[in-house]
Amino acid sequence: MSLQRTVLWLKWASAIVIGFGILTVFGASPVTAGPILFLLDFVIWPLDGAQSGAATEFRLALAISGGIMAGWGVLLWQLSTRLYPREPELGSSLILTSIGIWFVVDSLGSVAAGVPLNALLNTTFLVLFFWPLRTGAAAAVST
Repeated sequence: MSLQRTVLWLKWASAIVIGFGILTVFGASPVTAGPILFLLDFVIWPLDGAQSGAATEFRLALAISGGIMAGWGVLLWQLSTRLYPREPELGSSLILTSIGIWFVVDSLGSVAAGVPLNALLNTTFLVLFFWPLRTGAAAAVST
């Protein structure tokens, strides 16, 4: 994968992380919580409408985690567009370390919470970053 294509892929992946963070923050308000509550209902199978999002501490956790995820997505975007094109090895290392730590911690926490499906779905975010960086690194080494 070319450097330009890798950066484009990473920008899209970062935008997805930012969007997911914003979607999560919307869950903090009962008025805009519908989409994230549906996603949570899907992840906490079966799809039964049991997740109400009514508890204040639940809404606060959504606000905090969504803000962190949106901010992390912006950082990933900046690493992808400012650092990775100049120093692919360092940019790749920083991005993959960040994604890897998130993946392990979030997935272990999901399993501990009794929601292993979320750990499986986390693989999507992992692949969004891992695949272009690994194929981009392979291309850089071969040139």
